Amino acid sequence: MSTPVDVVVIGGGQAGLAAGYHLRRAGLDFVILDAQDAPGGAWQHTWDSLRLFSPAAYSSLPGRLMPPQPGETYPDAAHVVSYLTEYEQRYDLPVVRPVRVAGVHRDGELLRVEGDSGTWRARAVISATGTWSRPFIPTIPGRETFPGRQLHTVEYTNPADFAGRRVVVVGGGNSGAQIAADLAHDTDLTWCTLREPRYLADDIDGRALFDHATARRRALDEGREDTGGVASLGDIVAVPPVRTARDAGRLEARPMFTRLTPAGVERADGRTTEADAIIWCTGFRPALSHLAPLGLRGPRGRIPTAGTRAIDEPRLHLLGYGDWTGPASATLIGVGRPAREAARQIADLLR
Repeated sequence: MSTPVDVVVIGGGQAGLAAGYHLRRAGLDFVILDAQDAPGGAWQHTWDSLRLFSPAAYSSLPGRLMPPQPGETYPDAAHVVSYLTEYEQRYDLPVVRPVRVAGVHRDGELLRVEGDSGTWRARAVISATGTWSRPFIPTIPGRETFPGRQLHTVEYTNPADFAGRRVVVVGGGNSGAQIAADLAHDTDLTWCTLREPRYLADDIDGRALFDHATARRRALDEGREDTGGVASLGDIVAVPPVRTARDAGRLEARPMFTRLTPAGVERADGRTTEADAIIWCTGFRPALSHLAPLGLRGPRGRIPTAGTRAIDEPRLHLLGYGDWTGPASATLIGVGRPAREAARQIADLLR
C-alpha cells in the first residue's frame, strides 16, 4: 500500500493544474492523477477551428499569464495546450499519467483512490475530471433507423470530412453555433435548435462573462436578488467566425426535429430534411463515476456541494464542473478562485 499523501487531485487539465498551484502554495503534499497521455486536458481533443472567447491575458490560470498567440486575438486550442504544458512544467506539478481512476473509497480516516496503475491513499481528494469524457446525446425516436454518420462534438474535427455533404448540426449553444459556422461554407448545412438562437452582443467576450458570473455569485452570497447570471445575457458568444457566418445569412436556425428517419430528420409538422450526417452539439454531463463508491449523488446526478466541498463528505472537493462548483469554474480564468478556496479549506481541515 502506498504512503498516504495529503491530497490526491483527480484530473490534470486546467482545473487540476489550478488546484495543484494552490496546494503547492499551501504547503501540502499532493499528487495529480491524469488519464491523458500528455498535458493539455480536453484541449488536446477539440475541433481544429476552436478559439477561446477571450484574449490570452484574460484566459490565464493563477500565477502565470497566458502569452499572446502571434497574429491571433483569440488563441486557438493548440496554443492553450502549449500554455498548460508550460504551466505544469513551470510549477513542477507532480502529475502522474496516464492513470484512469476507477473509484474513490472511504478507508478509515483516509480516502483510497484506486487507479488502473496503482492505489493512492489521501487525507483529502479534489475531483477535477470535467465533462469532456461524458458527451450527452438526447434520446430521440428513430436514431437507430438513420444510416448516415452520427457524431458528437467530441468527435468533430473539421469541415473537410463533410465537404459537399448534407449535414444537420443540433444544438443552440456555443459549440453548435461554432461548428455550424465552420460547416456553413462547404456543406449543405441545416442547423437545428430548440429555440431561436440568442447571441450575446458582439462586443461581449469571456472577460465580461466572467465578471457577470462573479457578480451573480456575490449577489447570491449576500442575499441580494439573483441577476440571472451569464444565461440572462444569451447563449452564444459571437466570436468572429460565428459573426461572419451569421452576418452572411448562413446561420439560419430551424426548429428542432422530433424524429430521425432513414432519409434524415422529420419535424413535428411533418416536414423533412434529408441528411448524410448529424452532429450532436448537445452538451456534456459531469464525469463523476469514480466517486460512485462514496454514495453522494443527489438530484440531476450532481453531488450536493457548499462551494467546492461535498456536503456529505468534507474530505472531498469538486472543481471545474460549472457554476455549481464555483462561478465560471469550467473556464481557464474562472477556475483559479474556487481552486484557491478548495486548497484553503483542505489546509484548514488537515490542520
